[in-house]
Amino acid sequence: MKTTIAQQLKIKDFPFIINDKDGNRIYYENSTGIWYKREYDANGNEIYYEDSTGYWFNSEYDEHGNEIYYEDSAGKIMDNRPKQVELTLQQIADKIGINVTQLRIKD
Repeated sequence: MKTTIAQQLKIKDFPFIINDKDGNRIYYENSTGIWYKREYDANGNEIYYEDSTGYWFNSEYDEHGNEIYYEDSAGKIMDNRPKQVELTLQQIADKIGINVTQLRIKD
């Protein structure tokens, strides 16, 4: 079994809690060795969680605070991230049914 942070630091006063500079709880541990840790993005959104049972999740958020990606250790995945599409001018022309020489790109 891995040594916990409180065990490494020989902490005797529980619960042992670490907060980041923004007041977000990034680590918690109780006297029985049960713990969890969290990470946050610059906007305060929880982007990572892991606990002593082995459960974890990752999340991503867009500029409006909407969750656009989620994945966890149980195999759940939600992916609503914008998809980038790369096409050549010829592929675009073929899709809209015109000759590539008719395409013009506007500023």
